[in-house]
Amino acid sequence: MEKTVDAFSMTLEQWQDMAVGVWKEPRFRADQVCSWIYGKKVFDPSLMSNLPKTLRERMCGLIRPPAQITETVSRDREARKYLWEMADGKRVESVLLDHGEHTTACVSTQVGCPLACAFCATGQSGYERDLTAGEIVAQFIAVEHRLNKDVNNLVFMGMGEPLLNEANLFKSIRILSGVGTRGLGARHITVSTAGIADGIRDLADFEVPVRLSVSLHAPNDALRNRLMPLNRRIPLATLVDSMRHYKKRTGERITIEYVLIEKVNDDPQLAFEMAALLDGLGVYVNLIPYNTSAAAPSGAAGAFRRPSDGRIKAFCAALSELSIEFEIRRSKGADIAAACGQLKSRNS
Repeated sequence: MEKTVDAFSMTLEQWQDMAVGVWKEPRFRADQVCSWIYGKKVFDPSLMSNLPKTLRERMCGLIRPPAQITETVSRDREARKYLWEMADGKRVESVLLDHGEHTTACVSTQVGCPLACAFCATGQSGYERDLTAGEIVAQFIAVEHRLNKDVNNLVFMGMGEPLLNEANLFKSIRILSGVGTRGLGARHITVSTAGIADGIRDLADFEVPVRLSVSLHAPNDALRNRLMPLNRRIPLATLVDSMRHYKKRTGERITIEYVLIEKVNDDPQLAFEMAALLDGLGVYVNLIPYNTSAAAPSGAAGAFRRPSDGRIKAFCAALSELSIEFEIRRSKGADIAAACGQLKSRNS
């Protein structure tokens, strides 16, 4: 029976139920098992020395992390990209970013992505299925296992749209933030969404107060429809209304992700439109100069390109004039296709 369990999808309470109801062991056995998995990053029951030998034997094969296919390290060693294979053979990528004083793991929530954003390689590669809560959790813990140390921050910003896999996303957050499992602080967890308004409202009411990041990329419906087909179904007015609900409920500042594409969405006038659209939200803007290798080669305005330094500077000047706090995100891992919009479900 145990061998059919998705061990990484189990909360502490579920482990306790298994300990008492299935193993006929004391409840504290669950705490011991979780300490090995989430504290020591040990997945082989034979090495769990404080468990009875009979239980270790019974647990053989129970804890199955994804198989690591490749690990690719950027030239500056600030990014590591992992290709994982799940039990059914489906593959996803996740990324570790080294910021010097802290580390961040970027994990996937779906195999591929159904949103087909014009500038994103993941979306262009299609969608296969949602990941289970255990498959999401296991990516993070497997990265820590590879490093042999804890990772400080978690962002759901890999392959897929997290809020289209809401039940498994929320359960993975409960497990990774839970006392007795990984215990990662809620303020160290960020959910990034392309604009699933109902999901943002649910996140506002979620019991774990994680951070929210919204991929905007255009401040008007006409342009956003071109770049992000999702906008035809969930237009900006609906998205912004859900963001205001999140802000009112949580008091947390929302981060806006904005990929700058030359002569597509980098006109300074669009910064003024963004300010009007998001008035009163007090957002923080991450500007991401387009990663040229990220996606399909063309859009309505021709090939997508990274803006010149001059165009980036002009857009930033407009944001400064409007007193919008922002930063230009320095891409990590672009040389190994690990930067924003570059992840795929196959080794490339």
